[in-house]
Amino acid sequence: MSLNRSEKEAVISDVTSLAAKAQTLVMAEYRGITVADMTKLRNEARSKGVSLSVLKNTLARRAVAGSPFEIVGDQMTGPLIYGFSEDAVAAAKVVADFAKTNDKLVIRGGAFGGKALDVDGVKQLANIPSKEVLLAQLLGLMQSPISRTARVLAALAEKRGGGEAAPVADAPAEAQAA
Repeated sequence: MSLNRSEKEAVISDVTSLAAKAQTLVMAEYRGITVADMTKLRNEARSKGVSLSVLKNTLARRAVAGSPFEIVGDQMTGPLIYGFSEDAVAAAKVVADFAKTNDKLVIRGGAFGGKALDVDGVKQLANIPSKEVLLAQLLGLMQSPISRTARVLAALAEKRGGGEAAPVADAPAEAQAA
């Protein structure tokens, strides 16, 4: 069933708005995937904030024209599913994780930061930890020197004071008494 002109324009405008907000585009060939598996993939993508679309390639090319994803227009051939995500790694992670368990989904490429990604590039992007994990690692790195310094000072205080921390000289008398 083909779309009429107004339906095509609506699809193009929807995908253009997705591309304008997205940081990452991942393309994968879905030939041979069952409806149940495709539904599972779509549900997983939806829960991670990834928009998956099966589009006609000509409509997809028109929709990404003028966006940072335009550079992969020549790769848009065959039956493709397009994954757009505002999170830099979400689309790559969803598609790559699903491709590990389903050999019928073949990653074809993608785009991130105005650069085209090949299959290995998409897989490398998928292996980057999530934003929350990276923030936790950064916080751990920032706390590490402080906690080490605190342990060293506590050990020095214990060694000098016989187990009790010495009061801070600059603190008010009420704070030292408490």
